[in-house]
Amino acid sequence: MNCEVCHLKELEVEAIEIPEVLRCILHTIVFHRALGLVRPKDVDSELFDITYVQCGDAELEKKIEEKIDQFIAWVEKHPNKKSQICLSFFEIKNKQATWFSNKIERSYWEHWYIYMNVVPSKSHAGKSHHAKARKDSLEVAEERTARRASLETTLREVLFQIVRFVDEKKDHIPSVPSLEGVSFPYEITFPSASDSSFGMDMIKRMLQTGHPTMLS
Repeated sequence: MNCEVCHLKELEVEAIEIPEVLRCILHTIVFHRALGLVRPKDVDSELFDITYVQCGDAELEKKIEEKIDQFIAWVEKHPNKKSQICLSFFEIKNKQATWFSNKIERSYWEHWYIYMNVVPSKSHAGKSHHAKARKDSLEVAEERTARRASLETTLREVLFQIVRFVDEKKDHIPSVPSLEGVSFPYEITFPSASDSSFGMDMIKRMLQTGHPTMLS
């Protein structure tokens, strides 16, 4: 099967910004791969002047939040490093039963790579030399505001990149497996919390939804 790959533009983020950035991106991708009846839900970002759409499925939202939490735990162990998340969609081709296990064969048809450069947060000035500290604090605040605005611009570009990819790449999408689920089967992977360096011996930490319950 033809597997399409989309490499999204790299985002420079502070650790505190990671959850909201990933919510915007992951929910936008999953919404565009929704199946059957969904209840689209507009969500206003808490950090950015951006509105994105969720599928309106509580279980799906919960599992994405769990995956974001796991990724943040990895970032905390590997501070100020570039990192990568991959959201993959696949088909379950067949199941092979043996005496010891049930083997599920996955046929991947789409990969989305999210790249983040996690940078240290700027701290406020100390208490000494009051006038200088106030000036330094204002400079830090201005720099953070400018950097946040730049991130918002780049995040918008990434969301438009997702929409363009979805509009242009359609021939590789498999037939709808059933009308039981909200999304095609997918998984989200990144280096495990025990990895000593990014990009070496990446261990998949999979989030497989299978077929979530259809909304009534």
